[in-house]
Amino acid sequence: MSNQPEARPQATAQDGQQTMAVERVSQLAQAIEQEVARVIVGQHEVVRQVLVSLLAGGHALLEGVPGLGKTVLVKTLGQALELKFARVQFTPDLMPADIVGTDVLTEDDSGRRGFAFRHGPVFTNLLLADEINRATPKTQSALLEAMQERTVTVGDATRTLPRPFFVLATQNPVEMEGTYPLPEAQLDRFLLKIQVPFPRAEDLVQILGRTTGVDNPEAGRVASGEDIQAIQKVIREVPMAEPVVRYAVALIMATHPEEATSPEMVRRYVRFGSSPRGLQALGLTAKVRALLSGRYNVAYEDLRAMAYPVLRHRVLLNFEGQAEGLSTDQVIAQVLEQVQPDAAPAGRGSGHGGR
Repeated sequence: MSNQPEARPQATAQDGQQTMAVERVSQLAQAIEQEVARVIVGQHEVVRQVLVSLLAGGHALLEGVPGLGKTVLVKTLGQALELKFARVQFTPDLMPADIVGTDVLTEDDSGRRGFAFRHGPVFTNLLLADEINRATPKTQSALLEAMQERTVTVGDATRTLPRPFFVLATQNPVEMEGTYPLPEAQLDRFLLKIQVPFPRAEDLVQILGRTTGVDNPEAGRVASGEDIQAIQKVIREVPMAEPVVRYAVALIMATHPEEATSPEMVRRYVRFGSSPRGLQALGLTAKVRALLSGRYNVAYEDLRAMAYPVLRHRVLLNFEGQAEGLSTDQVIAQVLEQVQPDAAPAGRGSGHGGR
């Protein structure tokens, strides 16, 4: 009984820290969203998902037909954050050196010649890769190391990118002319793939008024790179109960056609399921959503809500699925319908993993 008075203040202090963490993340998210809303009309869910990706420390891929404001959204977000911003317009003739940089021959005042590294636009905090699928696969692959390891290797020298570092890429549907499908390895490095829908009629009225009028609103700075990095640390401290972890694993396993418990649609139409990186992305983004929802713990609903942007680019359809005109979102819907929280393998694998 003598230990009880010491335990209670410790729990109270921990609860206070959790409340402060939730409030801090929520206030920052609201401030960023309000600034973005000064420029972008509607698209609240798209803005929220991009924000989730940034707070989780990952990269986001925005897909939609031209003219939906994808580029404006990313530029506006760069204005709201006190981060170094760079933009690369991807074209078929773009070369890898145009992104990462290259060694150039220089001459000093005394006439001596040597090579010096000229930094490419990737050396920034927030990189807008505009219409990334209009460049050739060779150029697209130039971002692989930068996105995964936050480094760039040119020749025999490896250079570290600034922190934080985000890639926000836009792409047009691959059915459109002049586009190259992104390699699966690069797609997997995007934390989220976000679909940008066509605006509603009432949003179009506001868009017309804003874009054809005299006023040209801009977003103000509301957060710095240090704020983002501090919140990223807080997010990783958000706990996930074991049943929630088991449910996340069950969702990932259900995307693999070789699993006997996978939905019929997965076994018939899916070629490859999600990678382990997809599980990591699902857990991390669920933690962000929990904080943004005012909770310091991950719920089943957080996993289900983030399943679509996390998995839609990690579930690959086979030829039959493509011929049927299926979308990965339809497959994910079947997975979420069949795999319920109470169906998660709570005791499976308890005899492994060093317990």
